[in-house]
Amino acid sequence: MKSHWSKWIFLFLSLIMISCNVMAANEVKLNLFFYKQEIAKELKEMTDAFTKTHPDITIDLEIVPNDSMTVLKTRMSSGQAPDIIQLQSYANVFEFANAGWLLDLSKEPVMAKVVPDTKNSVTFQGKAYALPMDVAGIGIIYNKKIFKKYNLKPPATFNELKNVCATLKKNKVTPFASMFKVNWSLGHFLSMVHTTLAGSKVLPWIESMNSGKGSFADPVNVKELFTILNFYKANSDPRAAEFDWDEQQASFAKGEAAMMVQGLWSYGAAIGTNPKLNCGFIPFPCTNFANDTKLFADVDSTFALSAVSSPEKIKAAKAFLEWLGTPEAIQMWVEKCKLVPTFKGADVKSMDTPFQDLVAYLNSGKTNPWAFSMYPVAAFEDATKNGAQEYLFGRKNAGQVIKYIDDTWRKSVQK
Repeated sequence: MKSHWSKWIFLFLSLIMISCNVMAANEVKLNLFFYKQEIAKELKEMTDAFTKTHPDITIDLEIVPNDSMTVLKTRMSSGQAPDIIQLQSYANVFEFANAGWLLDLSKEPVMAKVVPDTKNSVTFQGKAYALPMDVAGIGIIYNKKIFKKYNLKPPATFNELKNVCATLKKNKVTPFASMFKVNWSLGHFLSMVHTTLAGSKVLPWIESMNSGKGSFADPVNVKELFTILNFYKANSDPRAAEFDWDEQQASFAKGEAAMMVQGLWSYGAAIGTNPKLNCGFIPFPCTNFANDTKLFADVDSTFALSAVSSPEKIKAAKAFLEWLGTPEAIQMWVEKCKLVPTFKGADVKSMDTPFQDLVAYLNSGKTNPWAFSMYPVAAFEDATKNGAQEYLFGRKNAGQVIKYIDDTWRKSVQK
């Protein structure tokens, strides 16, 4: 009798082991590479929510906030591609698609859920190679309480901005919380000012650069461009050379500075530190003509899929992209990540005032495209970012920065 029960127990345990092995064999583990450090916690919450509805899929997150494209290109070319890849729009997507690294997503159902105009940022040679996720703006996030205290109005011209900064400094308030320790924000700043000064010339200028004939100096007054960089440095926190993103957000959140030039993604981090912040969002004025003052806004992040992942991983990764277009995921993207989604009909009414400011500029057409996203990757990631930083640190003069960008751009388009 004992032997009889032993056989049944053995058989039962064997079935459990077989079942566990089958479940393990069916489980798919994905690697998601991303650069948006401001949503690291929130993205983990989103992937956890996805896994609850897809228990056979787990997603490991890997964040590389600085020089992410350099790291990613090395990974891709060495055959160590992540399964899901967060890419900046335009040039990054185009370059990776051209290299054969990305999967064509044109016919995926989720692509029909995004606003049609946003697809331009991910479409290369007629095919969509990434899912556009959010529209963002780069400009001045300002503290309304401080502005009200000193009877200041949001500046619409460069002279008005200079007067605002002078009043703040007179009252011992730092105008800008800035970050110069790492280069990416300075790259955004240089491109933003250059694009604003170029105005309607910016897209023809990019075409001329891609044909190998143009120069970074062509569409702008170079003296004016670098005068604005000097002004920005002079009105930034004296500790800006020591500030990374965390220190910049903390300084602004504490009210040590009245403004910060950043993407609106940084607002979420600031109010996370100080929920009582009352902020607005405006363009950085570069001229004395108010009509030139437009918000630097475009599609920001995208999610692409590796073309070399296994069929099982591709199927699982596509399921994640489809989930991103669900009401649950869109709500998390809005309420937790504090990002304006690209999906049709997305409800952003619950978002704070700075996001409503962004939407107002988008609806009014008072925006400039993110030209930096259209530069060849090396021209922005290396030359523009490093050039702006080296200029502010006195390592390069204006002419050397322009030559650095021109030379890097030419090398990129000659490949």
